[in-house]
Amino acid sequence: MAPRRRRRRPWYRTRGFRLARTALLAIMLVTVVRCSGPGGPDGSDAQPAAGPGRDGSQGPPPEPLSRSRPTSMRIPFLGVDAPVTGVRLDRGRQLETPPVDDPKLIGWFEGGATPGESGLAVAVGHRDTRTGPAVFAALAQVKPGKLIEAERADGRTAVYTVDRVKVYDKAGFPSQEVYGPTRRPELRVITCGGLFSRKTGYTSNVVVFAHLTSTR
Repeated sequence: MAPRRRRRRPWYRTRGFRLARTALLAIMLVTVVRCSGPGGPDGSDAQPAAGPGRDGSQGPPPEPLSRSRPTSMRIPFLGVDAPVTGVRLDRGRQLETPPVDDPKLIGWFEGGATPGESGLAVAVGHRDTRTGPAVFAALAQVKPGKLIEAERADGRTAVYTVDRVKVYDKAGFPSQEVYGPTRRPELRVITCGGLFSRKTGYTSNVVVFAHLTSTR
């Protein structure tokens, strides 16, 4: 009697699919970013839109880079040139922000893509703190077509071009739009926005959508 052939496991039950699904959920569950306001508690919400941005670059897209942690970020249009630190999700699945005692520090979500890597990268920073304006005080003023440069530990630099800037009310924040999957290298830069209340913090979040246009 011939041996019975082993049935092939469906693709949706494979280990690779489970890992990919888990990675996506880790990003989709990042629904809140903590932010502070002037004189207010550190804990007002700022939520990090996806889907591909409009690609206005000329020529073929650059090859994505391999994984390498970020070390600094520049937004020349705003005069931003700041060091980067890794941030994670806290126990409440809220995205941490950099320490308020260093308002010029930018946080890069360690569970997402690194600069120039395929997929979605997320960077966050304070709009202001008790001591005054912080690194992303003017983030809402950045224009489409402006550049965001992220330096990496391996010496390479990923250059993103801004596609659009949106301000979302926290009560109706579109998590799927902001955190949805993307195949090409994309970046979201997020801070607080809108009106500030000492009780509830900021009412909105500023989200910059950008995509990789060059590397060097």
